[in-house]
Amino acid sequence: MKINEGTKVSTDLKTILGIVAGVALGVFAYTELTGRLVSLETSRELMQADLLKASDQKPVDQEQLMLLEDLYKTTEKIEKRIEDMMHNKVNIQFLQKQMEKALTDIEDLKDKVRKNGNGAH
Repeated sequence: MKINEGTKVSTDLKTILGIVAGVALGVFAYTELTGRLVSLETSRELMQADLLKASDQKPVDQEQLMLLEDLYKTTEKIEKRIEDMMHNKVNIQFLQKQMEKALTDIEDLKDKVRKNGNGAH
């Protein structure tokens, strides 16, 4: 069988409609896939741009970081001062006890001196 321009082909309408429907379905599927790929690529690029934009430090962010650092330094100074004050309190309490003991001892010595005749020998 030789096929050329003049060769006649006959087929039923059902087969032709099936071929047209298959081609249309293929074109539709290709268009949908292409659209979905473009949408995903666009989303990815936007997300990367947002991440880059968010990673940049703005002057407001830098100022907030400086304020935070200052707050940490101030907090550390306050904690150190509180620790020193706690040590001072312990020292003051110890010295108060020593002073009370010294006053008691002085009174005892005064009483002994009075018993011995006011220091006259």
